[in-house]
Amino acid sequence: MEEIVNRVADSGIKTIDLEKLKPSGIRSEIDLKKLLFQELVLRESEFRLYIKETDWTLFNDQFVNVTCSADAIVPNWAYMLIASKLSGIAKRVVFGDRKELEKQLLLNEIDSVDLSQYNDERVIIKGCSDEAIAEEAYLNLTLKLTPVVKSLMFGEPCSAVPVYKKK
Repeated sequence: MEEIVNRVADSGIKTIDLEKLKPSGIRSEIDLKKLLFQELVLRESEFRLYIKETDWTLFNDQFVNVTCSADAIVPNWAYMLIASKLSGIAKRVVFGDRKELEKQLLLNEIDSVDLSQYNDERVIIKGCSDEAIAEEAYLNLTLKLTPVVKSLMFGEPCSAVPVYKKK
């Protein structure tokens, strides 16, 4: 009986799983909706009281997204005040919803990828993941990899879509 050979494993293709690039850590959200008067107006005096009385150390070493889920106009200085309190406490602060936070965290990780390990290699960016991956992450990773890789594919090694091949 012939031995079964795993040609995918022997192909030398390097796989990048974007889901595994996501940094671990606690995610928190600050939604200004709860601070609005009738979900329409931000009152400065009440907001400054919230800023003063909030224990900002609760966000220590966390990834925080700041948003306003109500359809209201929030002055820019409100976001600035929150940022000033989270500066030096939170690992990262992003304006937007949780999806935007995850996207920004992933883009940051892509920017820090050591490209030397992919120099003249055949690379596949994994296509299936448990969590949704922002399209911008695939775009940015492709832009970063094409100058250094021999070839770039998307999907799984057994059914990859060719994306780029060095001439």
